[in-house]
Amino acid sequence: MFTVLWLFSAFGYSQSLGVATTPADVELDPQRLARIDQLVSDYIAQKKIPGAVAMIVRNGKVAYWNAFGVSDVASKRALKKDDIFRIASQSKAVTSLAVMMLFEEGKFLLDDPLSRYIPEFGDPKVLTAFSPEDSTFTAVKANRQITIRDLLTHTSGIDYAAIGSREFTAIYAKAGVPSGIGNQANALREKMRVLASLPLKHHPGEHFTYGLNMDVLGYLVEVLSGMTLNDFFQKRIFDPLGMKDTYFYVPREKHNRVVALHEIDKNQVIKVGHPVYDNVNPEYPTSGGTYFSGGAGLSSTVEDYARFLQLFLNKGELNGVRLLGRKTVELMLTLQTREPINSQVGLGFGLETENNDHRSIVSLGTFSWGGAFSTSYWADPKEQLIGLFFTNVYNHPYGDVHDKFKTLTYQSVD
Repeated sequence: MFTVLWLFSAFGYSQSLGVATTPADVELDPQRLARIDQLVSDYIAQKKIPGAVAMIVRNGKVAYWNAFGVSDVASKRALKKDDIFRIASQSKAVTSLAVMMLFEEGKFLLDDPLSRYIPEFGDPKVLTAFSPEDSTFTAVKANRQITIRDLLTHTSGIDYAAIGSREFTAIYAKAGVPSGIGNQANALREKMRVLASLPLKHHPGEHFTYGLNMDVLGYLVEVLSGMTLNDFFQKRIFDPLGMKDTYFYVPREKHNRVVALHEIDKNQVIKVGHPVYDNVNPEYPTSGGTYFSGGAGLSSTVEDYARFLQLFLNKGELNGVRLLGRKTVELMLTLQTREPINSQVGLGFGLETENNDHRSIVSLGTFSWGGAFSTSYWADPKEQLIGLFFTNVYNHPYGDVHDKFKTLTYQSVD
C-alpha cells in the first residue's frame, strides 16, 4: 500500500500559490482522495502500468502529489515525484502559448495566411488520388490559403506522419517528414519546408484533422522571433515560469530521472527495446538532437506542467510574471469550431475545451489533453482544479486509468 504525501512546501512555487496543511484546506476530502492510492496500486499489481506520478492542485495549492511503482521495470528503480516523462502531444499547448505571446506582440493576425510568413506554403494543394504501390499522388489547388487560425484548430488539412491516415503516413514517409515524436536529426525549418510542398487532406477550414499543425506553428515561432523553438521556450516560457525540468533533450546530469518507456506484452510490463512510431529511438529524451518538434518533442515533470496549467487558471500570470493578457487566455479557451468540424477545439490546441458538462464529471470550460505515451492533464477553471497523471507506456491498452483518476479526484471535492 502506498502512502499519500501531503508535500506542499516542497512544491517549487508554493510561496506564491500558498501553502495548505491538508487537502481539506482546499475543500478536498482526504479520505476520499486516498482512493487514488488504491486505484494506482491495483493497476501496478495487475501489471497494467509500471508506475505513475499523480498530482492535484486546487485553488493554486498542491492537494495531492504522489509517486507509485518503478520508473524502470528492468532496474526496479523506484519512481520519484520529480521524475521526467515523455509528454509528446502535451508539447502542443506550450507551442500554442508561444504563438499567442507573439500574437499579443502584434507579429500577426489569426486569420493571416501562413504564406505571408512562410512563403513555401503559398500554393497549397489538396489530395485527389493516391497510389499505395509507390505513394505517388495527384492534387488540385486548394480553395484558399491556410491561416494561422486553421493551424491552431487543426483545420488546415495537414495530416500526421506515422500516426495519421494510411495515405499521408506513406506520403510523408516518402518525403522524409517525421512525426516529431522523438525525432532528433535535421532542423524544424527543413522538414516544414518539405511539408509545404505536399498535399493537404482537405481544403483548409473544411474539416478537423489532427496533424502536424503545431510543428508548423513551432517553425512560425522561429521565423517571427528569430530564435530556435528550444531557445524561445526556455527564455520566454520555462525560465519565467520556473519550469526547471522541461526539455526537448534532457541534459546529461538529469538523465537518471528520465522514466523508461514501457509496453504491455503477454500481460507483463516490459521495457521497450525497439523503435517506436516512425523508427524512433525510445531513449530519445537523453539522446540529444537538433529537431525541436512543437507538436510532440518535450519531456517534463508533473510539477513543471502544473505551473504551466496554473498560468491559464490565473488568466495569464504566475509568480508575478505575466505571459499573456486575460483576454487572450479567454480567447484561447473559447471554442473556435462548430459541427460538423469538431465541437471541442479552442484556440490553442492542447488546451482542448469542454463545451458541455452533461456527460462528463468536469465543469463547463475545462481544458485538457494528453500525450502518446500515456500522460494526461486537465484544468477546471470553475473548480480551480488541476489534475495530472503521468506514466510512460507505448500503445497503452489500459489508458482508462486516466479517466478513473479524474473520477476519483472529483468525487473528493467537498
